[in-house]
Amino acid sequence: MSAPVEFAVWAPLPERVRVQVDGTVHDMTRDDDGWWRAEVDAGPEADYGFLLDENETPRPDPRSRRQPAGVHGLSRRHEPEAYAWGDRAWTGRPLAGGVVYELHVGTFTPEGTFDAAIGRLGHLVRLGVDFVELLPVNGFNGTHNWGYDGVLWYAVQEEYGGPAAYQRFVDACHQQGLGVIQDVVYNHLGPSGNYLPEFFPIFAEGGANTWGNSINLSGPDSDEVRRYVIDNALMWLRDMHVDGLRLDAVHALVDERATHVLEEMAQEVDKLSVALGRPLTLIAESDLNDPRMVTPRVAGGIGLTAQWSDDFHHALHSTLTGEGQGYYSDFAEAGVAGLAKVLTGAFFHDGAWSSFRRRHHGRPVDTATLPGWKFLGYLQDHDQIGNRAVGDRISATLSPAMLAVGATVVLTSPFTPMLFMGEEWGASTPWQFFTSHPEPELGKATAEGRIGEFAEHGWDADVVPDPQDPETFTRSKLDWSAADPGTARPAARRPPVTAGAPPGAPRPRRLGPDRRRGRLGRRRPLAGRAPRRAARGGQPRRGATGDRPGPARRRGPVRHRRAARGRRQHGHDAAGERGRAQHPLTCAGCCPTRGPSSTTTGWSRPTACPAAAPCG
Repeated sequence: MSAPVEFAVWAPLPERVRVQVDGTVHDMTRDDDGWWRAEVDAGPEADYGFLLDENETPRPDPRSRRQPAGVHGLSRRHEPEAYAWGDRAWTGRPLAGGVVYELHVGTFTPEGTFDAAIGRLGHLVRLGVDFVELLPVNGFNGTHNWGYDGVLWYAVQEEYGGPAAYQRFVDACHQQGLGVIQDVVYNHLGPSGNYLPEFFPIFAEGGANTWGNSINLSGPDSDEVRRYVIDNALMWLRDMHVDGLRLDAVHALVDERATHVLEEMAQEVDKLSVALGRPLTLIAESDLNDPRMVTPRVAGGIGLTAQWSDDFHHALHSTLTGEGQGYYSDFAEAGVAGLAKVLTGAFFHDGAWSSFRRRHHGRPVDTATLPGWKFLGYLQDHDQIGNRAVGDRISATLSPAMLAVGATVVLTSPFTPMLFMGEEWGASTPWQFFTSHPEPELGKATAEGRIGEFAEHGWDADVVPDPQDPETFTRSKLDWSAADPGTARPAARRPPVTAGAPPGAPRPRRLGPDRRRGRLGRRRPLAGRAPRRAARGGQPRRGATGDRPGPARRRGPVRHRRAARGRRQHGHDAAGERGRAQHPLTCAGCCPTRGPSSTTTGWSRPTACPAAAPCG
């Protein structure tokens, strides 16, 4: 049923803007700030676009929520509030103490859709992960892509199922106790289907980065551009019920203002978190090695929640494989000592010389004030696999025993562990760089550039896969038949929280082997911890000091039981600590009135805690 709808678009560049709604064109009125508006009768799924100046070809809405005909076609109205959410009992999940699982929707299942991915959530629950991190799903040109060539940041790629399927996926994750982190890209726009420059000055004058023109964050008319970025972040968290964002390559966000756009975003996300009553997470991918990125604003930092630690990956990868080419050279030369440095300080390049960059790089992390969980540690991720010449996983190089060593370090480090899809069973399928640019010239240039880049480093051009070849995409899909049959089968959903249950009410859990001591979510750091004593003889438990893995203790869900014991001993109930971090190495999990500080960190025992405190 049609109803009056206000169509609005910020377009200070054209002299005239009209809106086409279901084939009928209507004039729009401009205000002093460059916004054009028109009230038009439209249905809930009306197709529309904007005609700029005298151009009779409608352009998609820069804030379009749906592009059923692709990024060059008309936009379609989508009302996110029309979805009947089933996650009313979801109170969120803090990053501290969690395990992250990175996946690409298009290659996670044979179907490559959100609905198909829902059928595999039981596997992730049994595995013990806490967050699903999705590679970018915003609108891009073509049918398959890594997602970093997006041009319509507010839309959800139609091949994955569009925005409605996205909502179903997030809803299903929450009902099974899984948080969702969405990877977003604000440092550049893709090479095809980008019509934003026709509406407003999206690009900085004369600025560029590795992937294209830099976004206009501090130049003329940048106020609304920043608003465009921040509003998009808020949309995922508010309208799509997402629990966090992974911010791609923030070092490429050139912002000369006194308040960086990331700090402004963090402030608004924190306000939204209070309004929604659940924790919201911002995770940076940063090449700066600057701990101020995750330092609280009250201490002079940007105030993001966490950041990826590529130094951890590089140190662990070079130690296990012996590779020392390119950016691995410093890590390979340092050997195990370099890995130890990262495990105790997060960054290897902490102001040290970087031979790859040919300069000193980074800044030390004050481990007395920043907890280890603020850094994500991983042995594999989409970049470190897909940006290898043939997209080979580390399982193609290492023996099962060495893979187990790598997994042990990841899961017992002081950092928040992250896995890449299929890593849990040592998947043999590659994850290669794939594109589907419809333009022949762009597709050819992409393929030739990719092959030529690796040929310069000694690779045979014949073995580097063509990113435009559909088989490159097909080869990159997970082979679920290779997984352990006991974990690959779709499982019954985790029992949902009863609607109307009091805040903080525990979720019924199955206490089978998948929920026992060996689950991935339970880990201890390799440094900064006193050895645990064995039950008999008073000797350190084997592997407790991190030199070698010890046997899994067959007990119940230790993390949850331990946190509950802490609440009883400190006199707090579950409702009082709802939404707080339950990190096993800090007081933040059992003392709602305290958060991580200089005396409560994830690196060592809180120095101000009572001797009998259970959380240190």
